Amino acid sequence: MDVHQARAVEDARAANAEWAELAPALAVKAPSAAYNKALRLRAAAMHNPAQPDRPVRRTPEAVLLAEREAAAKIAAERRAEEEATRRHALMTPVARRLLEHRADLDDDDDVTFWLDQIEAVLPHCETPTQFVSLGIYVKAVARGLQKGGMAQASEDAQAAYEGAVAVVSA
Repeated sequence: MDVHQARAVEDARAANAEWAELAPALAVKAPSAAYNKALRLRAAAMHNPAQPDRPVRRTPEAVLLAEREAAAKIAAERRAEEEATRRHALMTPVARRLLEHRADLDDDDDVTFWLDQIEAVLPHCETPTQFVSLGIYVKAVARGLQKGGMAQASEDAQAAYEGAVAVVSA
């Protein structure tokens, strides 16, 4: 019931209804009381970010705090997604260069395995999981090349390796 009332209040406010007009419908006398009751009604539809197994306290302060925490969590997730997209934009050309110079780099079973993984995921790399996988594979190639050495690598292959090291250490 509270959820439906909260939604009705949101709809009324979206239609430019004043708090004074909503006060009688919320069984309060003052516009400020209508505002506070609307906040308390919103608590019924919320989850407590600090303690998910407990509901949000039905006080205006607790509701506002829960809304701020939820907004902060959404903003942090959005920033993480943007960072992953940015890193992927840097990772893709580096992975392509590694594959282009595979013949000069591919001298070790580990490096061969990880280059095969890059080759498999790169053409279809669209999801966040695939972005992360590509980063892991490039890092593994860089680590394998670092262990195995780059003695016979061409200048271009050396540059591809250095690009991979730069991207994975950033």
